[in-house]
This record gives sequence, structure tokens and C-alpha cells, in this order.
Amino acid sequence: MSAQPNAVPTQTNNRALKRLRDLVEQQWLTHGPENAINGLRLTRAREPSGTIRALYQTSFCIVLQGAKVTAVGESAFHYREGECLLASINVPVNSRIVEAASDKPYLALSLSIDPVMISELVVSHPEIAYRAPGQPAFVTAGIPDDLYDPVTRLLLLLDQPDDREVLEPLLRREICWRILRSQLGPALQKIGLKDSETARIGQVTAWLQTYYHQPFRVADLAAMANMSPASFHRHFKNITRLTPVQFQKLVRLQEARRLLLSDQEVASVGYQVGYESPSQFSRDYRKLFGAPPGRDKAVMRSSVAIETPLI
Repeated sequence: MSAQPNAVPTQTNNRALKRLRDLVEQQWLTHGPENAINGLRLTRAREPSGTIRALYQTSFCIVLQGAKVTAVGESAFHYREGECLLASINVPVNSRIVEAASDKPYLALSLSIDPVMISELVVSHPEIAYRAPGQPAFVTAGIPDDLYDPVTRLLLLLDQPDDREVLEPLLRREICWRILRSQLGPALQKIGLKDSETARIGQVTAWLQTYYHQPFRVADLAAMANMSPASFHRHFKNITRLTPVQFQKLVRLQEARRLLLSDQEVASVGYQVGYESPSQFSRDYRKLFGAPPGRDKAVMRSSVAIETPLI
């Protein structure tokens, strides 16, 4: 799948894109990928990446130069310069930066979104509510025209610490409002509607993320979402592109890989993430990462990157 393109870019939009691209590179060089604004991550890469495995939180990503592919289950989302991706709920993914060069690096930014803020905006402005069946967890589109300005002003706050406490919440709210009013709005609105399928499935994915090491019954997850088991399974697969078992397995194995990086023993890690059988843990790990956990532990730092849990 690829992003829906903007209308024909205007000279004004091209200038806004270039300004934001230059600002991201400048702030990345000054502050690095992490910074003083919670949930804001800047990315700069001078070459295509290997596989990046992560749990994407409710957030959006803007690509300002280069291109990236994010896969969820069997669905792949391609987005490039001038396009963005919205993740409406927490979902484990595989990503790759596919277009980057030393003279034209991949540049992107991602920002976490507070579902409570979305709920407040949707409730206080019911005219924007768009009721439709559960939206997929991931949606791509061209960058909304009126999103450039508030995102630029948010980045400028990195150099304005005295203004940050007052202006950051206002800019986050404006950014959410602009997204809600764009073609990405229907997907984002769903996390703010308490009884929407997306919000209810989001409650379950949050539980699975926290209690990934525990066994579960689908009937209990369905009850958590206030759905019948059949309806729950259908909506879960439509929204996350995974079954509950696949979702839990991916979260378990990604956490196992993180624990292996902390130099823990392979057998101990398998039990910690919920496996009862070391052999099953090894088989599942090899299937996902291409090597058994012991061997992968020795080479992972040089072969595959693990991204922080944002886009």
C-alpha cells in the first residue's frame, strides 16, 4: 500500500517542506534523535537500513526526505518524501528505510499522540465525528497542508526552553486538530470514540502489550472489548492485520530480543516472556529473526537495528 498523494504540490508547500526538512536536520544534529519534547523523535539515516522491529505507539510519522516501508502482518505501507503514516493503536511492526544516501539522507520525524486529547476534541466538536466500521491501525496519506506550520513551530520550541511549558501543549492540540480535519481524520477519530471498534481493540492491544507473558483465552479478550468472540476476532484482524496469538507472539519475541541485548541467558529470557518450552521459544525466535537466540545474541548489534517504540 502507498500513501495517497497530495494535490499537485504548490510552491508554498514546497517551501514549507524544505523549511521543515532543513529544521529536522538541524535539530537532529543539535539534539540527536531524542530531545526535550516527550514523544518527539527525529530520524536521520545516510543509507538504507536493515530490518527495524518495533512496537509502534499511537503516533504519526512525517517523511521529509527518502522513503520507508512498514509491514504489519502481510500488509506493507510505503511512504516517502511529503507523505506520512498514522498509527492509531499500538502494533508490532517490521520497518526498513529503503531510500537514503550520504548526500541525501533519509529525514523523518514522529510524534506520539495522546488518545485522551483526541477524545476531548471529538467530544467537544461532534461535527467532525465520522462514524464508520473499524479503521485499520495504519493509514498513509500526503502531509496535510496545514500541518507544516504547527509542526515547524513545535520543532522550534527545542531552542525556546522558556516557552516550551506553555506552548507545547497548545501546539500538540493544534497538530491533533489539523490531523482530525484531514483525510487521516477518520482513522484518528476512532481512538477518541470510546465505543468505536478501534478504541475497544486498542484496549485489548494495550493489555496484550503489558501482559504479553501471560496466557489468554480469546473469549476473555472479546469480553474485554465488549464483543462476541467472532466479532472480536474479525475486528482485531481487520484493524491490526494480525490475530491475537500472532500479536502476542511478536510482542513476546521483540521483548525477548531486548532482554538478550541486556546480556541475559537465553533459557531465562524464554521463560520471562511467557514460553514454557525452550525449544518452542528457539523455533519461534529463529522463524522471526532468522537465527536461534544464542547465535543472534552474538551478532544482532551489527546486523539488525531495534528501534525505540515510536515510528
